[in-house]
Order: sequence, then structure tokens, then C-alpha cells
Amino acid sequence: MLLAIDCGNTNTVFSIWDGSRFIATWRCATDHKRTADEYFVWFSSLMAMTKTEAQITEAIISSTVPRVVFNLRVLCGRYFDCRPLVVGKPECALPVPPRVDVGTTVGPDRLVNTVGAHDRHGGNLIVVDFGTATTFDVVAEDGAYVGGVIAPGVNLSLEALHMAAAALPHIDVAKPARAIGTNTVACMQSGVYWGYIGLVEGVVREVRRESNHEMKVIATGGLASLFAQGTELFHSIEDDLTMHGLVLINTFNKETA
Repeated sequence: MLLAIDCGNTNTVFSIWDGSRFIATWRCATDHKRTADEYFVWFSSLMAMTKTEAQITEAIISSTVPRVVFNLRVLCGRYFDCRPLVVGKPECALPVPPRVDVGTTVGPDRLVNTVGAHDRHGGNLIVVDFGTATTFDVVAEDGAYVGGVIAPGVNLSLEALHMAAAALPHIDVAKPARAIGTNTVACMQSGVYWGYIGLVEGVVREVRRESNHEMKVIATGGLASLFAQGTELFHSIEDDLTMHGLVLINTFNKETA
């Protein structure tokens, strides 16, 4: 079975693929100090508690945090006796290489989302990922990543607002009942929520204008469903887009080896 690992700036997700479906998915906080042994204790304990029976024989990793990759590699080698593919490394091929400026390094998460979205929706896409950063990935007709946009993430913006203005409290991200807030929390929630709706709609409008044709917009990330309540922009919301892309990349590399 395949162990797919998606390591983001905030959380790391582990999913087990049995060849036809994901039989288990778990997440933990991303911490570059966590050792391979600690990963295994946590992972094996969850497998035992949920009675998940799986013989891991292969693994693939996508990580936006380079410092954690070493220990994840050790985890796969020491406990699962396999050498993982690492997206973004030369030995990990993509179905269609990205077309960006020479010398540019594209985030592995963006490459994986591109592959997953193209498989499900074809080309001419904009993939909006509501993560630690809010990213927009532009996918060409043939499935190549051809560029995009990076904006501060929602929670990152809230934290910056609280840090810079001592009188403003920490708040949860929520869709406000009204645009005009009548108290501090309501004002902040409205600014964040409708501000990000405006950001997403504005960026998509400009990308479509530069591309000179309509493009489907696919949303992913933990806050995608929440922001979809405030706009009709999204053609689809994909909770498992990154994991789907990892499975496809792993299969592509096996078939072309």
C-alpha cells in the first residue's frame, strides 16, 4: 500500500491508499524537530486504535517545509523499508513539467494540486488553495503549471492584525451575518471574510483577463467550504485534491520507471 504524506507549514497529513481508495487519513502539527521514531509511534498507535490493517510498501512526500523531509525519509526507510518519492526532487517526474522562469522553484504542493486538478477537471484551471498562504495555481490546457499568485493566508492575516493592533482580539474565521459590524469582533470578521472574497474574485478576474479565456476555478484547503458560501466563483471544492495528486504522481513514476 502507498503512504502519501502532505507536509504543509501548519499541518502534516498522512493517508494510506490501498490501490482504489484511501483507507485512513490522519494529521499532526508540522514540527521539524519531530524524529522518525516519534512519527512512527504516533502513526502506529493510530493504526492500532482504529484497527487499520495496512502493509506500507511505497511512499510519496510533498513538503513545503524542507527541514522535515529528512526525518520523513528516515521514517519510510527504517520502518516501511521503502525509499519515498519526494515531489520537487529530480528523481520524481511529473506528467507535464511546469513552464516557469528558468531557475524558479515551484512549491511541491502547487505541483501536486496541478496534477490532481487537471486529472479531474482538464486544463485551463485556477486552483485556489486556502492554506497558511492563499495560493492561486494556473493550469494550462495540457496540464502544466504555468504560474500563479501567492497572498497571505487568512489565519496569518488575522494573527498579523492582532499583533499589530493590541486592542484587537483573536477571532475565529466565520461568515458574518451582516457586512456592517456593530461590535469589534463582527467588524473584524466582516473585514477578513469579505476582504478575502474580494481578493479571490479580483485575482481570478485578472488571471482570466490575462489568459484571455474562461477558466474553471477549483477550491481546496481547510477554509474552502467556508469561503464558497460567499461567492459563486468556484466550480468545485476538492478536499482531497493534494492526496489525489500524490497518488497520480506516484503511479506515473511507477509506470515510466
